[in-house]
Amino acid sequence: MTGPSADADRRFIHETGPARVIADLAEPVLEELGFRLVRVKVSPRDGGTVQIMAERAGGPMNIDDCALISQRLSPVLDAYDPMPGQYRLEVSSPGIDRPLVRPSDFEFFAGHEAKVELKELVDGRKRFKGVIEGVEDGEVRLKMELKGEAEPVVVGFPFALIDDAKLVIDTGTLFTEPADKKQAH
Repeated sequence: MTGPSADADRRFIHETGPARVIADLAEPVLEELGFRLVRVKVSPRDGGTVQIMAERAGGPMNIDDCALISQRLSPVLDAYDPMPGQYRLEVSSPGIDRPLVRPSDFEFFAGHEAKVELKELVDGRKRFKGVIEGVEDGEVRLKMELKGEAEPVVVGFPFALIDDAKLVIDTGTLFTEPADKKQAH
């Protein structure tokens, strides 16, 4: 892909250490199968766990998709051996507190509430929460309440400054898409 849509689909959050090596190995395998990498987490849980979070571009994933990814990814990880010792591979789809790792995630989930953690302090803090207004000029725009302001304000954060971002669980809208994303039936 080229142009703005390629930038919107490029992950701005990147893993470090062994998780980065695994992400670099996993991403081409996922793309070949029609999926996108969301996140890789490595933890010592249960003697070592590698969690690959993926999504199907344009649709939901099911358990068979997770099994297929695991079957195709296991031999690649075995060949390159990015983790010392034994580990358990877990493949999952994003949950209800979904990580937001691409500009296109913020575009798709406009109207939903998100938490954003920055790499450095802005106005004395790193953590912000607000309603996603969308993406503009290389920034995510959040509408949020700020101390000293009578009305919520829209603030932009450059993607390069974002360390972590995820949707906020809202049980009232848990299983609904934003109004402008719904398709007529």
